[in-house]
Amino acid sequence: MIQRGDGMRLIALEEHYRAPMIAAATQSGFPAPSADSPLGRALAKLDDLDRQRLADMDEAGIELQVISHSVPATEQLPAEQAVPLARAANDYLAAAVAAHPERFAAFATLPTAAPDQAADELERAVTKLGFRGALINGHTQGRFLDERDFWPIFARAQQLDVPIYLHPSEPPPEVRSAYYSGLPPAAAQTLATSAWGWHVDTGMHALRLILGGVFDQFPDLQLILGHMGEALPFMLARSSRQLAHQAGLSKPLERYLAEHFYFTTSGFFTYPPLLCLLLTVGADRVMFSVDYPYSSNEEGRAFLEAAPISAADRKKLAHLNAERLLRL
Repeated sequence: MIQRGDGMRLIALEEHYRAPMIAAATQSGFPAPSADSPLGRALAKLDDLDRQRLADMDEAGIELQVISHSVPATEQLPAEQAVPLARAANDYLAAAVAAHPERFAAFATLPTAAPDQAADELERAVTKLGFRGALINGHTQGRFLDERDFWPIFARAQQLDVPIYLHPSEPPPEVRSAYYSGLPPAAAQTLATSAWGWHVDTGMHALRLILGGVFDQFPDLQLILGHMGEALPFMLARSSRQLAHQAGLSKPLERYLAEHFYFTTSGFFTYPPLLCLLLTVGADRVMFSVDYPYSSNEEGRAFLEAAPISAADRKKLAHLNAERLLRL
């Protein structure tokens, strides 16, 4: 067990890798950075599921990573291509977990363009490979998961009692053109993704799932949102008030978040958003994440250790909530 002097077990839930077969098929949407740039170094670490990753975890005292595929992934591929690639990627990740079972766990990659087969692949990944749920990278070629065609995935997740991690993705071309055109290319790319766009897009996606009736249909379904809740906690009171009499919801928006969503700290290492999240949903629904390798394990650890919260809540974020949700 890898622990620091305070004895705190640390589990990180949004930690990424890149499967070579998916990288080849998607021809990664990232720019081609130099090898010694921050992004270049991060992309190199995506491909490592062994010594470098373990060394980085040890340096920060992280005992366990729950690993998932980075963007781009199979969500943006046609069904006939996505189905075999998702299966191959999950087998690839399962081999890494089997090599280091005390240090790695996994979320499945799903071929969301083929929802019935995606549900079957989720079941295979959970029951045969030992995965702890799935991570879905945003929209499926411009389609959102509130569409009923995708609901077999949610039905199977509820049946298996595993969560779905809803992660950001590149915006659809129409959104990129409407919102981010006319800016310098590098600034537009960053604004559309990690600086703003994909966070508010993912928060909007979560609201679509609520408004579309997903949780009324699947009352035991659990979703995870990263990045301190993708702006939802900050907006929750106003969104709830404005939607209360217009959306036909069966219960207040706050209850949907409290009953169906968990949240992680991935990539956010300042305290105002953490305190907003804790005040909004409580410490039982928040879990530590780094967003490795795009963010620093050491920075994430230091952030949690110094957070202005109680020792009991710190343990919940560090490992207790993840242990309960994922049965780790």
